[in-house]
Amino acid sequence: MWAIELPPFVPFYIAAVLAYFTHGKLRSAILLATPILGGLHLLMVPEGIYWQTEFMDYNLTPYKVDSLSLIFGYAFHIAAFIAVLYALHVKDTVQQVAGMIYAGSALGAVFAGDLITLFVFWEFLALSSAFLIFARRTTRAYFAGIRYLIFQVTSGVLLMIGLLFHAAETGSIEFSQIGTGSIGGWLIFIAFGIKCAFPFLHTWLTDAYPESTPTGTVFLSAFTTKVAVYALARGYPGTELLVYIGAAMACFPIFFAVIENDLRRVLAYSLINQVGFMVVGVGIGTALSINGAVSHAFNDIIFKGLLFMTMGAVLQMTGRINGSDLGGLYKTMPRTTLFCIVGAASISAFPLFSGFVSKSMVMSAAIEQGYDWVWLMLLFSAAGVFHHAGIKIPYFAFFAHDSGIRVSDPPINMQLAMFVAAVLCVTIGVFPSLLYSLLPYDTGYNPYDATHVLAQTQLLFFSALAFVWLNLRKMYPPELRSTNLDFDWVYRRLFPSFVKGVFDRIAAIGRLNSALADRLVALSPTLAKQFGPDGALSSTHPVGSMVKWVIVLLAAYLILSFI
Repeated sequence: MWAIELPPFVPFYIAAVLAYFTHGKLRSAILLATPILGGLHLLMVPEGIYWQTEFMDYNLTPYKVDSLSLIFGYAFHIAAFIAVLYALHVKDTVQQVAGMIYAGSALGAVFAGDLITLFVFWEFLALSSAFLIFARRTTRAYFAGIRYLIFQVTSGVLLMIGLLFHAAETGSIEFSQIGTGSIGGWLIFIAFGIKCAFPFLHTWLTDAYPESTPTGTVFLSAFTTKVAVYALARGYPGTELLVYIGAAMACFPIFFAVIENDLRRVLAYSLINQVGFMVVGVGIGTALSINGAVSHAFNDIIFKGLLFMTMGAVLQMTGRINGSDLGGLYKTMPRTTLFCIVGAASISAFPLFSGFVSKSMVMSAAIEQGYDWVWLMLLFSAAGVFHHAGIKIPYFAFFAHDSGIRVSDPPINMQLAMFVAAVLCVTIGVFPSLLYSLLPYDTGYNPYDATHVLAQTQLLFFSALAFVWLNLRKMYPPELRSTNLDFDWVYRRLFPSFVKGVFDRIAAIGRLNSALADRLVALSPTLAKQFGPDGALSSTHPVGSMVKWVIVLLAAYLILSFI
């Protein structure tokens, strides 16, 4: 009985400690065994509440199991195993320890039965994942990691304030249906939205993920956004606002992904696009749409992880990741090329691949509930996905022009991880009942009816035709050596320019004051005494003193405003 009551995050935290103190094959064995044994353990756990305690007149439920948390638990164990296997050749203690804490924190969050427990794991999730970005040990990675942490900590602060309001308003901290009918509900909604990469709150993802290590990005793609999708499905199912937010998420990344040169950044935009489908499903709130959102999250963990693994392999072997610098790699990296094509077919929702059996559920639910315009937006975004992830990624990385780079496929552990993910993509696509049996609701949905197959096949065919035509006509956006900014322009360009302008004006005022003092000194002996070296108004004071007084006055104003 005690084994069943052991929370799934505990083995991962123990493995993180052991990984810190061990090395070599022993550490590798511990890291690989943890998700395997943890997954087998989870298969034996029935639904129910296993931990409960009192805390300040509130019921804490650190370990609660139901059908929704179970399917995310299964997915996270699979993702952890694949990511650990992929990173097995890396002898970096920071990455391996952080990866295990990160995976364990994701599991702790999805099995949390109360908001305080969720908050604790929410913060561990943020802190541990940041080390996977810092581990690349470059200046760009350092600053990207800092910006990433700012967003993640902001999300945690909003969650904490929101749960305090929610507890005061309802008298409960149970993590169940929350809704947007209160201040606390809105604050928690925004906290979830930051981690889910809502529009205008998404730049932490496209900024940080491409700067992580080749292996760290595989971990990152699996957990943070999927925990947020789970949280929305738990707390906000049927919230109509999510339908429109999700539709926007599905559409806007397409335009940036098509012109982006960094192929891992393309996949980061693609990740937001796929999460958009999940958010739409949660917002519609029917049994079919929730099933679609959850199953698409499950599949996305695998096929998006596969695509990030293939691009990580390219970066590992060539030291390059820009589409303009690659091409012709299929000649010497044939296995990686094949795995990338499988991932591309899956994310593009080709029949017999995993994306087809989950994405179609969300679209069917949208048309059934009368969201015709949303359905058209999802249809457009599905075509866009095929362009930027289904075609652009494999084409510019492995085909296109011959870059002259001649490298081999990556180490065998990386190939095995990609093989496992590719097999899962095909298996779920061919036998969708294996996935459907894990879903929260039994809707009797069949993805392989003539309408779905023909419609999706036509969409993919005409999308491919458009790509070929645009490419032949030299109208497809070329791969240029550039860095594209979207909403992060605000804090990368606008805000620094504003701050610089403010301090330039302060410095100008200081210089004007100094010049005026010098002029007055020249005109009056009395003033000369005051402005002399020992005078109270000495012009020899540096401009920095004025800045100090401005800071003192601002600090005083802030303190008084809070008092």
